[in-house]
Amino acid sequence: MLSTIESVNNVVNNFIWGVPAMICIIGVGLLLSVRTGFIQIRKFPYAMKVTIGRMLRKKDATDGAMTPFQAVCTALAATVGTGNIAGVAGAIAIGGPGAVFWMWISALLGMCTKFSEVTLAVHFREKNAEGDLVGGPMYYIKNGLNKNWHWLAYLFAAFGVLTVFGTGNATQVNTITTAIDSALFNYGVIGVDVAKTVNLVIGIVLAVLIALILLGGIKRIGQVTEKLVPFMAVIYVLLAAGVVLLNLKNIPHVFVSIFEGAFTPTSVTGGAVGSFFISMKKGVSRGIFSNEAGLGTGSIAHACADTKKPVKQGFFGIFEVFVDTIVICTLTALVILCSGVPIGYGEAAGAELTILGFTSTYGSWVSIFTAVAMCCFAFSTIIGWGLYGTRCIEFLFGTKINKPFMVLYSLVAIVGATMDLGLMWNIAETFNGLMAIPNLIAVFLLSGVVVKLVKEYFAGEGKGV
Repeated sequence: MLSTIESVNNVVNNFIWGVPAMICIIGVGLLLSVRTGFIQIRKFPYAMKVTIGRMLRKKDATDGAMTPFQAVCTALAATVGTGNIAGVAGAIAIGGPGAVFWMWISALLGMCTKFSEVTLAVHFREKNAEGDLVGGPMYYIKNGLNKNWHWLAYLFAAFGVLTVFGTGNATQVNTITTAIDSALFNYGVIGVDVAKTVNLVIGIVLAVLIALILLGGIKRIGQVTEKLVPFMAVIYVLLAAGVVLLNLKNIPHVFVSIFEGAFTPTSVTGGAVGSFFISMKKGVSRGIFSNEAGLGTGSIAHACADTKKPVKQGFFGIFEVFVDTIVICTLTALVILCSGVPIGYGEAAGAELTILGFTSTYGSWVSIFTAVAMCCFAFSTIIGWGLYGTRCIEFLFGTKINKPFMVLYSLVAIVGATMDLGLMWNIAETFNGLMAIPNLIAVFLLSGVVVKLVKEYFAGEGKGV
């Protein structure tokens, strides 16, 4: 039975994250970029000025909402995760250094896709029965398209609920227990025989913490993410930048291998990665998996922002993809490639390859910091996806189901801490990809609304910039 499920899932997964899906995601990103005059490049300095300026401005949000800064931190909490550490390593191992180039390309177009998703989410959002601001793909489909398309909203929400338990919770908790176990093993604190008991305790503690944060409502989610996300991002960026500076002499060669490997992978990987398409597919898919541009999920957090300006909040979408992929994913790639650690091209790899890049430069003591960073990344992802799952199930069944869902979601942490999750990870990745289909159709159909809102904004508040 399990082998049949695995076989079916592999077929669907290969299609969802295969060439047709890549073409759709890149195609919609390109269409939006052309229709907005490549706003992510043309207005990039303005986007950075607006977003960073609003982040530094302290203000309280009204009831049932987050500040714009809390909204971007919640969205970043869900995107900046283990994919930035393990996903990039996997892309380089299977697709060669050239995969990094294609990751940049997907991010460049993804900036405009996410800008559009956030703009639409704020424009078409509504208030729920509890007075909270709610929005996201299901709401811009419901309020922006005619009734013939409303089935797409229910499809997105259903896929969202099925995704959160795996992608958002169990697999992330599994990453936390693995990171803590390896740190404890390295320093001889525990033996393999007690690891299962330790993992159960970790699972229970995490379940309680997740429940306390989610049940505390939208304001508590915002308060946690606005403290956790900047802290974890700064630690990781500083550690990674240190590796780059200590291996500065290798950087020119690394960039040559990235650009050369993007078009002729064989010349860099010694033939282990011979296909230009493999390099491209791995770079694009890992880029999307990391920044979620095209999946629509990040817009759910932004719809909670206490703002009346959809386009202004949309610039946070550009900022998010830039920070997540151009900054953090690039630094991870440079840690692996410039530290000189052996890469088994053509073979699967994960977080251990990134950690090896750090330890080979700093020594084994840094494994404590990488374990802390991975725990923070994973925990913040759990909180962000908890909000996404709540909004999806609320759309399907109303607000009465929110609290029971949050409790169930929290308890899944115990499963994630104590079970082997190989199949669950693969199934979650498939549902994650399936979410992109209704969202991309909606964003494509609503691209005219994005163009109209952009023109209105730059004819008014944004005039002359």
